[in-house]
Amino acid sequence: MRLGVEAAVVDGALVRGDVTIADGSLADVGVGERPGRGIAVPGFVDLQVNGFGGVDFATADAEAYRRAGEALLETGVTAFQPTFVTAPEADLVAALHEIPREPIGPRILGAHLEGPFLSPARLGAHPASARRDPDRALLERLLDAGPVVQMTLAPELRGALELIDVLHARGVAVSCGHSDATAAQAEAAFDRGVRTVTHLFNAMRPFAHRDPGLAGAALARDDVIVQMILDGHHLADETARVVWKAAAGRVAIVTDAMAATGIGDGRYRLGSVDVEVVGGVARRTEDGVLAGSVTTMLEGIRNLHTLGAPLPDAIAAATSVPARLTGRVDGVLHAGRAADLVVLDDRLEIRAVFVGGKELVGVG
Repeated sequence: MRLGVEAAVVDGALVRGDVTIADGSLADVGVGERPGRGIAVPGFVDLQVNGFGGVDFATADAEAYRRAGEALLETGVTAFQPTFVTAPEADLVAALHEIPREPIGPRILGAHLEGPFLSPARLGAHPASARRDPDRALLERLLDAGPVVQMTLAPELRGALELIDVLHARGVAVSCGHSDATAAQAEAAFDRGVRTVTHLFNAMRPFAHRDPGLAGAALARDDVIVQMILDGHHLADETARVVWKAAAGRVAIVTDAMAATGIGDGRYRLGSVDVEVVGGVARRTEDGVLAGSVTTMLEGIRNLHTLGAPLPDAIAAATSVPARLTGRVDGVLHAGRAADLVVLDDRLEIRAVFVGGKELVGVG
């Protein structure tokens, strides 16, 4: 099957020609000379999705996951990690049990546990009552409860480095976040094998000229992927530009999306937290702290491109870079790889979405 596109983004470059699919995989890229319409790009990979389309994954059942999956596909997401904020053990275990094993549209890569081993000084909207100090027995119970593939923790907490070893031994990616770590404490985690940071600059020690903290340590290294929420609210444009200039090629766009995404303003829940969305900004009802976002991966790509990133690089930040962290999805357009892709028009609007070679979204 030919897609009828004029070009495709391959390895950071725009390759002219059509794309063909066979048996659920990419057969060829750069085919033929007949001009088509639109460009093919890898499907978007979102590492941090708390909810979507009116669904909060903390309390979702299989049918709710299917509804959220349909809504995610409409925005170009072909793979994602349902993310659970800090909550009591019983609630996290129940949420992990509900993650579907059967297809729901986009690929579920596994759960991202954002907590409960976070800094009490950098909780953001996470409930303080459910925060815990590092506890190996608790961690093992959570990992046994469901398909955990990523955990965010504060590396400066006593016992956190030992938990990093346990997580790596279980095949779980570790991300530093919600942390008051100094640069030295962050470096200790990176030297232990941590390779990413959750929503850079948000809910962490501020960068200072003699105290760069977690953010400064991550930006100074070449082996750490930094995740950014590019919704225009979590980071100033200047901050995002600085991150891109320091870490181009290792920036991963995430949405931190919550249930209101794709629905609109109103009152919602983020786990046990009451959230109000006004003017497209999600804040905890009790004190106005930012509580997730209502942005999409496509909006993040557009924003990063507007801030100065070449379009192929902005696309990589939503595809191949986050895919590198998961090891469970390709995030690239190569012959023989799974045909998870999005067709965009010249206005960066979605024309079609394919997962495993099947067109699940089509605009015509």
